[in-house]
Amino acid sequence: MAKQEQQIKHIWMLSREYGNLAGAGGVKDVACQLAESLARWTGRSVNVVLPSYGFLDPPALGFQPVTDPLCPDRLFRLQIAMHLPDAYVLEEVGYYYQKINRVHVYLVDAERFRQKSAVYTYTEDDEKVASWQQKAMGHHDYFAMNLLHQKAALELMVCLDAKPDIIHCHDGHTAILPALIREKSGYHSYFRATGFLVTIHNAGIGYHQEVADIPYATSITDLPNQIINANLLDGKFDPFLVAGGYAVLNTVSENYARELQETANDRLTGWLGHELKRRNIILEGVTNGIDPAAFSSAVIAGDNREMLFDPGAPHDTLSGKLCCKAALLAEIAGGGAIPGIHRYGTLQNSVEYPLFTFIGRLSEQKGIDVLLEVMEVFLEKNAHCQLLVLGNGDSSFESRLIALTESGRLQGRMCFLQGFSPHLANRVFAAGDFFVIPSKYEPCGLTDFIAQLFGNIPVVHHVGGLVKVRDKVTGIAYRGDAPDDLLEALERALILYDDLAAKRTMQLQAIQEIEQKYTWTNVMQKYLELYREARRRQICR
Repeated sequence: MAKQEQQIKHIWMLSREYGNLAGAGGVKDVACQLAESLARWTGRSVNVVLPSYGFLDPPALGFQPVTDPLCPDRLFRLQIAMHLPDAYVLEEVGYYYQKINRVHVYLVDAERFRQKSAVYTYTEDDEKVASWQQKAMGHHDYFAMNLLHQKAALELMVCLDAKPDIIHCHDGHTAILPALIREKSGYHSYFRATGFLVTIHNAGIGYHQEVADIPYATSITDLPNQIINANLLDGKFDPFLVAGGYAVLNTVSENYARELQETANDRLTGWLGHELKRRNIILEGVTNGIDPAAFSSAVIAGDNREMLFDPGAPHDTLSGKLCCKAALLAEIAGGGAIPGIHRYGTLQNSVEYPLFTFIGRLSEQKGIDVLLEVMEVFLEKNAHCQLLVLGNGDSSFESRLIALTESGRLQGRMCFLQGFSPHLANRVFAAGDFFVIPSKYEPCGLTDFIAQLFGNIPVVHHVGGLVKVRDKVTGIAYRGDAPDDLLEALERALILYDDLAAKRTMQLQAIQEIEQKYTWTNVMQKYLELYREARRRQICR
């Protein structure tokens, strides 16, 4: 049995995001880069299942429809039970398949998914079609989407005669799957040697994928009443809570796991961490990794060799980074259109001005309210500094950003690029001098890594996974959560900007630390340890 426990050869993952196919946050990078790292070992099979959203065109992306294993002449279609309390409901699904970088990727094709033009929320175009589909509002049928994804993935595994060693469920969207398996006699027997890992990428309120309609939850999951009722948090059926009884649970940094179960910061989860601990369920912590090759100047330079630079090379003068900064500033100052982006405000075409940057969701969690309050003061006080923001989110924050860019006091030194583009994000990372992350809480954070790989020094609130940025060593970190704490950190950044030797040392130390501790080659081993533990628990039940 000991030998059997050690063999993790067949891995299946469920995620609502994956790489460049579908993304809304860091989950896409973690799921994709972990899967590809695991798949590099030729004796290991890695499979990923995600929905086929309406913005995807599977054939154009190289996917092929899956044919019926029993009858290869016809497409593989299944009826999935999605019963309501007062109605018998079946939803039809099909599948697309493609092997990408050794990973077997499956898309679940269903009408419910085809109707969605973004991963989690309605878009501006959706709102134009129906006013109740308000931009940035979560999909009204999110719970049904999650259940259809999980049930369709299970049926796919059974029909393909797949016997996973581990099923890795990413976030609350897929966290009910272990309970579905263990509470169903057919699934329970079929997957009797399968272990389960549920990764909590964000435990904050609003991220649990919980549901308050208990009869609906009971009907659509088809779980026993006692299981539903035993896993309520604040009166709602909670996927993370139910997962704790069937799977190993981890979150995406050691410090975030500690904060959830040992500190008052857990109030931001609705006290999920403390409830899990009360049940003797300990959250493991594994800090996310990153693939440095995916975030280098070669990604944004194309054929322009002048823009290539390597912040990790001790003798690189980073003249290429200066070219990246000059090119982006010239484009913004020139006023030209940026495809898919609404631009508000502008910047001075002055490479000597320190450029502060922010990329991310405009939400309270990300500390955008504190950032705007502080930057208004900071930019007025320091007339030679500039701020560039890329992202979208809460409409109230968007409106406030737009108003600040139009303010006479800040005009010409603050620009808001509303929207998102991975290529544009890399250009902002490459151009920036300092990358500000004032998050109120942060499970891990990948943008600090990405900024460091582009030589953009992070200025972070020292919470959650952001503690991996070491103050005065690999970046600038501040501990308090008051505006004055961020302001003091920004003032320290200005002093550092003029100390070229100290700045260069910090850039080098940051990249060396990533290469020594946080590449997926290193982090993957920690996940394999959790996989072995999860499988051992199932075999020894």
